[in-house]
Amino acid sequence: MESSNWILKHVSLLLVFFLSHSCSSSEAFSPSLLDRVVTNTTHLHRNFTAVSQFRTINRQVLDDCSASSPSLKVNISSNSSLSDEEFVTVTVSGVSDPSDGDWVAMISPSNSDVKTCHLNEAFYLQTGDTDKLPLLCHYPVKAQYMKNDPNYLSCKNKECKTNEDGKCTCSGSIKFHVVNIRSDIEFVFLSGGFLNPCVVGRSTPVSFANPKKPLYGHLSSIDSTGTSMRLTWVSGDKQPQQIQYGDGKTATSVVTTFSQNDMCTSSVLPSPAIDFGWHDPGYIHSALMTGLKPLSTFSYRYGSNSVGWSEQIQFSTPPAGGSDELKFIVYGDMGKTPLDASEEHYIQPGALSVIKAIANDVNSSNINSVFHIGDISYATGFLVEWDFFLSLINPVASRVSYMTAIGNHERDYINSGSIYVTPDSGGECGVPYETYFQMPTAAKDKPWYSIEQGSVHFTIISTEHDWSEKSEQYQWMQKDMASVNRQKTPWLIFMGHRQMYSSCHSLLSTEELFKDSVEPLLLENKVDLVLVGHVHNYERTCSVFQGECKAMPTKDKNGVDTYNGRNYSAPVHVVIGMAGFSLDKFPDQVEKWSLKRISEYGYFRAHATRNDLNLEFVVSDTREVKDSFHITK
Repeated sequence: MESSNWILKHVSLLLVFFLSHSCSSSEAFSPSLLDRVVTNTTHLHRNFTAVSQFRTINRQVLDDCSASSPSLKVNISSNSSLSDEEFVTVTVSGVSDPSDGDWVAMISPSNSDVKTCHLNEAFYLQTGDTDKLPLLCHYPVKAQYMKNDPNYLSCKNKECKTNEDGKCTCSGSIKFHVVNIRSDIEFVFLSGGFLNPCVVGRSTPVSFANPKKPLYGHLSSIDSTGTSMRLTWVSGDKQPQQIQYGDGKTATSVVTTFSQNDMCTSSVLPSPAIDFGWHDPGYIHSALMTGLKPLSTFSYRYGSNSVGWSEQIQFSTPPAGGSDELKFIVYGDMGKTPLDASEEHYIQPGALSVIKAIANDVNSSNINSVFHIGDISYATGFLVEWDFFLSLINPVASRVSYMTAIGNHERDYINSGSIYVTPDSGGECGVPYETYFQMPTAAKDKPWYSIEQGSVHFTIISTEHDWSEKSEQYQWMQKDMASVNRQKTPWLIFMGHRQMYSSCHSLLSTEELFKDSVEPLLLENKVDLVLVGHVHNYERTCSVFQGECKAMPTKDKNGVDTYNGRNYSAPVHVVIGMAGFSLDKFPDQVEKWSLKRISEYGYFRAHATRNDLNLEFVVSDTREVKDSFHITK
């Protein structure tokens, strides 16, 4: 009875999760699930991590179909060792009867040795999963249908052997994008599609040439001086490494990691992070480069003589707080897009075009810093996804300060202390996020902070932690914004993941309480601009407070909306959650405070001087500026 009550409680939470806003979204919920959920944990897990047939491969019984194709072989183009990033060609030959349900999984076990992982079956049963041991104890990192090779189903690549009664077999080849995840990988050929997977054959396990290689370095600011920068990177090596930077300076890394025991879970239903989504993160290195000059360019490399070094990289420091000018980019809800034709557990289709467009801006030296305000990698308990995400943002995050805010898909989980009790983080509960992205916060699991760059004071909060009036975070917000010296930094920008204003109306009373509690602080401290994500589109408001327009912008000589900050009335709110996740469409009826609505992938670009904020929404595919506006002092 206790178990059934627990499951029904969590089903109700899932309904909250999938119905949290009214605009269309790729996240869907099947009502028929309620009839089956008590007896079938496969369906519950599927909806814990968004509906996807691929995501529940581990919860399917895997049959053995090897007898159907006795001559089958799975070969890969890199049979010796893998580089840190490459495209691997997988060729499946000896297929007796090609089917559109044939597919290949790229798998990697939690254990670095795939040859012995199957011996842990008894231990795996302690998770509560009574299915047969899935794919060598670990979920597929990605998968592709063989029909991605246009010659496969038609059997254009046919081989007939006379010594086998003239029987012919077919073959096909597909490409997988691989990054260094420090453990062996293997390719498994299956029939029956994702819902009825049946193992036919597999490749020989292959290792990375250097699983200890230092990789995925990304920068962040530690204060408002522009004279120190933190570099964080990942390696399979637990020994301290170094940054070599500037004119002969060095800095030694502090090494951290996290384990399955750090993940959140339940005794009744294990979370993905502690169960089939776990992957060893290796070791996370962090070191400070000090003695820098603000708004200057330096070079660095990181690693050690024993495990190798990164390439030499040029980076720029942001301007010091209180200086005249800042150029920055902001977005939310990015995640990652696969560089191949794979199915993955959670794909954000716009992420690749957005990061490419931003990299173009960074390479042209037009950007001083980047802010990513929540829903960072969308790993949601599938830990290897962090490596793919860090690889994706590396061309940007290794060059300029990459600052972040925590979102629901990094932090929220049941009974974890999150103010929203949905299972959105897949059991991560903020641990991987805070390990990979060490912001200048006061303490662990208090992911709010402020920083000044140029003429802007940024107040960055966690919408997932308590923000009610008696909370620690509320007291911090109140003190931080009240202490801003507007002579030094005339602009005050407030950032957090969840929105106060969106035409995609929230059905969560908690989000209305967030608005009721925090919005008066914004007005009291004359916040100029509020930037949020969570809703997957772009939307700009008038100068709004308590649902009413307190002032409207006027058109300048070029027809661009201009908000008069000299006669302050209320903040302007902008939703910028259009950086990767499937886009939300707008309803037909919108409120008067909604002035501009765009449902396209892109990012928000800003140029702050002491007298003007010049702001733009850039569409990533075309680099077209689809919305621009000014706020004046």
